[in-house]
Amino acid sequence: MILQSLIATYGYAAVGIGTFVEGETILVLAGFAAHQGYLDVHWVIFWAIVGSFGGDQLFFYLGRVKGETWLKKRPKWQPKAKKIFSLLQKHQNLLILGFRFVYGFRTITPIILGTARIAPLRFCLLNLVSASLWAIAVATLGYLFGNIAEALLGNLKRYELLLFVIVTVAGGVFWLRHAVKARRSIKKQ
Repeated sequence: MILQSLIATYGYAAVGIGTFVEGETILVLAGFAAHQGYLDVHWVIFWAIVGSFGGDQLFFYLGRVKGETWLKKRPKWQPKAKKIFSLLQKHQNLLILGFRFVYGFRTITPIILGTARIAPLRFCLLNLVSASLWAIAVATLGYLFGNIAEALLGNLKRYELLLFVIVTVAGGVFWLRHAVKARRSIKKQ
């Protein structure tokens, strides 16, 4: 009952705030919660689009204003920045459409795109398309996870807290693994 109440009260806000920054794990969990009937999947997708789009727009404009200064002050960003600038020269539209699907590039890419002086309207339109595709795909993944879990386990009400914990821990482990790997690669340079 406590889990249901928390999800019903804070679920959509958590989706909006979580996707503003990164949000894959929170969105998978929200998709699963929609499968369980605690949230409406359409509203989950809507708030994921709003959060994801809004966060990337903010980072884009911060990049336009402070991007060069930030890049100079953060040497650990240099390897990713180099990759992004290289991709930008060859595949500008694909980069804008696809960066949010590549873990670890979600926050830095809009900053670099702003620094590179990509046209704001172009970024805005492509960012909206990308945020929409991403929100639909990841929320659907969470919803389908609910279908698969239900097919394997039967009635999920008995297991939903455990499943929420498993997905949360898996997301945390994935993030931690990526952070450790990124830190090691920076130390090698």
